[in-house]
Amino acid sequence: MLERLFVALLLISALPVRAIEIKDDLGHTTVLAAPPQRIVSLLPSLTETVCELGACARLVGVDRYSNYPVQVNALPKLGGLDDTNVEMIAALKPDVVLVAVSSRVAERLRALGLKVIVLEPRSYRDVQRVLGTVGRVLDVPDAQRVWRHIEAGVAAAAGSVPARARGIRVYYEVAPGLYAAGTVSFMGETLTQLGVGNIIPPELGPFPKINPEYVVKANPALIMIGSRGSEGLTQRPGWQQIDAIKRGRICVFKPDEGDIMARPGPRMAEAAQIMARCLREKA
Repeated sequence: MLERLFVALLLISALPVRAIEIKDDLGHTTVLAAPPQRIVSLLPSLTETVCELGACARLVGVDRYSNYPVQVNALPKLGGLDDTNVEMIAALKPDVVLVAVSSRVAERLRALGLKVIVLEPRSYRDVQRVLGTVGRVLDVPDAQRVWRHIEAGVAAAAGSVPARARGIRVYYEVAPGLYAAGTVSFMGETLTQLGVGNIIPPELGPFPKINPEYVVKANPALIMIGSRGSEGLTQRPGWQQIDAIKRGRICVFKPDEGDIMARPGPRMAEAAQIMARCLREKA
C-alpha cells in the first residue's frame, strides 16, 4: 500500500507544470513556465492587487509611489513612469515585471530578456478584468472574490448616501492643473454608483484637462479635490460665483485618502466610502 502511494506521488511530481499564458492590455502575449516567485510591480494599483491576492511576499521591488500595504515600503523603490531604474530591475532578477500602459520601459525590459506584462485599469470593468489577469499570473484561485468585496463595499457606501444628496452635481478635480474625473473613469463610475451627477460628460474622456471657465459655467453644487491641489481653489478667477464655493460645499481629501481615491484596485470600496462621507457631510 505504502509502495503504491509512493509511486503515485512520484508520478504526480513528474507531471509537467502547466504554462501560464497571459495576453496583456497592449495585446502582447507572455508565457510563464510557472507562477512567478519574484515579482516587480511598477504601478501602485497593481502592487495593491498582488498583495490583496496574498502574494505580497513574492514582490521584490516596486515603483516610487507604491506605499500600501505598509510592508512594501521596505522593498527597493525603482522610480516612477519617467525615471524607472531599468538596471536595478534587471539586477533583482524578477520572474515577471508588471508595468502600466503609460510606462515607457516595457520594451527595454523585454530587450533584457525579462518577462513583462502591461496592465492599467481605468474603469470598473478594467479593474475586474485586471484582477482576473493578475490572479492567473499568480495562480490564485477565485481572484474575483476581491471584486465581489469591492462591489459589496461600493453598494454599502451608496446605501449610506442620504436622499438629499441624490442627483447633486459634482466636480471632482483629481490632479493639479484642472484634471477632472470624467464620467467614464473609475472615479466617475463611483460617483454614478453613489447616485450623484458629474459635470464632466462622457465624451471628454476619463481624465480630461478642463478650462476653468467650463467649471464656472457648469456651476457644480459640490467640489471634491485632493489637498495637494486645493490651495487657492476659492481664489480662482470667477470661481467665487460657483454654488459649491458660495455654500462651502468643498471636500478636501488628505494625501492618504487621495492615494486611496486615485488607485483603481482593491481599495475602491474604501474610496466609495470616503466619497459617501463627503456627500453626507456637505450635500
